[in-house]
Amino acid sequence: QVEVAESGGGSVQPGRSLRLTCEVSGALLPALGIAWFRQAPGKEREGVSCVYNSDDSTYYSDSVKGRFTISRDKAKNTVYLQMNSLKPEDTAVYYCVALREVFCAALAVDDFLSFWGQGTQVTVFS
Repeated sequence: QVEVAESGGGSVQPGRSLRLTCEVSGALLPALGIAWFRQAPGKEREGVSCVYNSDDSTYYSDSVKGRFTISRDKAKNTVYLQMNSLKPEDTAVYYCVALREVFCAALAVDDFLSFWGQGTQVTVFS
């Protein structure tokens, strides 16, 4: 099993920054990537970014590319999402997800083998 736990959400004005943290543990972890998904009210879940555990390859959605940066601290089993130049449309619940690398690269939901955190709210308001 794998356990993930997010933290770091909050409310900020447009143009400001937030850093989300995902603490990950579990025996399956070496075979999985760690992704950030988000879901805004009335919208479908959206894959935002992902990092491979095997070689640290990173992937980003077009909507956040150039503004968000995913990174990991392997010694701490922690993955971060640095979010800069935040926009109101970034408002959503952000979830940390451990999932198979093929789904990581596609930023797609892995319905068969994935482990989700409880989510953390990010609100960007004017």
